[in-house]
Amino acid sequence: MNGSNQKKLELFTIEEHKMHLFRTGDVNKPKLIFMSGSGTAAPMYDFKILYEKLIDDFKIIVIEKFGYGYSDLFEASCEIDCVIDRQRKVLQEAGEKGPYILLPHSLSGLEAIRWKQKYPDEVKAIIGLDMATPKTYLAWKSDEIDRRIAIIKKMKSAKDKGLLFWFPLNKRGLSKEDIKEQKILWKKNAFNDCYIKEAEAVLENAKKVSAAGKIECPVLMFVSNGKQVSPNWLAHEQNFAGQCNAKLINLNVGHYVHYYESDLISREIFNFIQYTAACP
Repeated sequence: MNGSNQKKLELFTIEEHKMHLFRTGDVNKPKLIFMSGSGTAAPMYDFKILYEKLIDDFKIIVIEKFGYGYSDLFEASCEIDCVIDRQRKVLQEAGEKGPYILLPHSLSGLEAIRWKQKYPDEVKAIIGLDMATPKTYLAWKSDEIDRRIAIIKKMKSAKDKGLLFWFPLNKRGLSKEDIKEQKILWKKNAFNDCYIKEAEAVLENAKKVSAAGKIECPVLMFVSNGKQVSPNWLAHEQNFAGQCNAKLINLNVGHYVHYYESDLISREIFNFIQYTAACP
């Protein structure tokens, strides 16, 4: 990372390692907690195209877990309760208090659901950005998960050997300096062992979240066309939305829905929070 950007970073010591928290927006407004999907090397920049449109009306917080963004490459436990408690700890260290509105992308959907199950008073609402649900991973079973882990390991091996010369990175909504930083973070984080360990734990985590039952809070779900994820993705999203009486918005775009429809998503988020119990 460059020196000028390093001065802006908020790094907190969690389990004797540094974890990065990015904060911006209006400190007196509802708190939106952005939670990245698996393998997103630089969440602070990944979500920028969306949170820049929400800064005037909300406090924005992006949690970068170990192995992500500017946080340390530390292979901490990926058992889901440990993952959630670690995120709660970094927020506490930063002086933040709930209730929060969680915005999980992809795999972190499990974390958001479990957070509500375990600490219901801390979660006011969940806004899913093509968030995963327990049924997704339970349907994959171990064979599919093993296949995906094998792909990550192959990509890691190619990167470590200097054979991975190009990888598509989102540039939407980013400045030249942002893009430079994002590339540095990709070189640091891409296909690291934290992601592999996270994938190895996902099936047991999905079983735990599924066994804990339904959640009760306002839920808004933005859902992709499923083509970049898995064949039954849409069915599982619809099933979960039905269970928790969520508002579901289908978008005919790829898995990183916020890249393509940030204007629509930001408007819907504002309206959802304004007109539901999600607004403190």
